[in-house]
Amino acid sequence: MNKRFILLALIVLGFNQLHAQQEAAYTHYMYNTLVINPAYAGSRDALTFTALGRFQWVGFKGAPTTQTFTVHTPIAKKNIGLGLSFTNDKIGPTNNTSVDVDFAYRLKLSSKARLCFGINGGFNSFSANVNSLTLADPTDAAFMENRRGKMLPSLGAGIYFQLPNFYLGASAPSILENNLFATGSNNSMSISKERRHYYIIAGAIFTISPSVKFKPTVLGKIVQNAPFQLDVTGTFILRDLIDLGVMYRTGDGVGALLGVHISKQLLFGYSFDWSTGVRTGKFNGGSHEVMLRYDLLFNNDGKIKSPRYF
Repeated sequence: MNKRFILLALIVLGFNQLHAQQEAAYTHYMYNTLVINPAYAGSRDALTFTALGRFQWVGFKGAPTTQTFTVHTPIAKKNIGLGLSFTNDKIGPTNNTSVDVDFAYRLKLSSKARLCFGINGGFNSFSANVNSLTLADPTDAAFMENRRGKMLPSLGAGIYFQLPNFYLGASAPSILENNLFATGSNNSMSISKERRHYYIIAGAIFTISPSVKFKPTVLGKIVQNAPFQLDVTGTFILRDLIDLGVMYRTGDGVGALLGVHISKQLLFGYSFDWSTGVRTGKFNGGSHEVMLRYDLLFNNDGKIKSPRYF
């Protein structure tokens, strides 16, 4: 096995996320919105903590794993939203860690409607541990140099419209297209540059009966040199206690979601999705995702005013 075969395998089986879709995909995107849109900060009218772990393509060596943690809250009579986002994404020999501060101005259009404008800024730490690869020729000069970590600035922006039963947002969470590692000689490994991602997200809530609600959500992703990707999810909410959903991701897979409202403040989520892609589907055992969200703040009477579905 030579170096060209190794690189080709990485690219064909998903490593091309470094070139095209570099940012992680989330089945729980509707619960992890701050990671992709800074204008979402403060939208739950609570001090909200969300932790998520994604384990993609189980059984495939070097498969992507992602961890995120976000915290956000409204301040200044709920006219400002502040947040902090942390993401760690590992794919094969590469690792990308990002930390961003999120700021949102929440313009009140009516007693129920808000239009929010957000920006985020921080840094990405990118590294490639090529020494971790197993080579047929350990003395291959193209892999002798390990790629040390590189600190890169990040900047993003978004807009978010919110009603109690509907939301719509658009964002570019990473506007800067930083060079990761410059292309070297013909014998060197080239990992080019970050690609700007554009997101459109929307969702609604419909009451079917006093004990059943239906929540459709969609997420569109646009990346240069990559096909447009759309996630479509439908979730039934039973007695505000159990969430049961299904997801379809164009060109990639289908999935199922389960949510358990442990209390009015604490939500646990789990999803499993199957890759239907010709390139990757037959080589892995699916992807798992777990999520935990906690809302801390209360009203003066010590009770949460009403369930928040977004």
